[in-house]
Amino acid sequence: MSRHLRKRSLILAGHDTSVALEPAFWAVLERMITHQHITLVQLVTLVDAQRAPDQSLASALRVSALEWLEQQVETHMRTPPP
Repeated sequence: MSRHLRKRSLILAGHDTSVALEPAFWAVLERMITHQHITLVQLVTLVDAQRAPDQSLASALRVSALEWLEQQVETHMRTPPP
């Protein structure tokens, strides 16, 4: 495994799973779970259920993190300043 990746082990649907992502993606996922008031396992379970059969879990998590950030930027751009 690359030294640039951080690995986390999770139990999904009763199975041990590990996912290796860059620290920047883990940071976004942490922001997502804080914002959505869910656990990391809950978030990963949701992403896992929605990913395409040929897409890796790590890839699906990266895309989810990117899409969430894009949504946050769009929301911020539409919100008028105070």
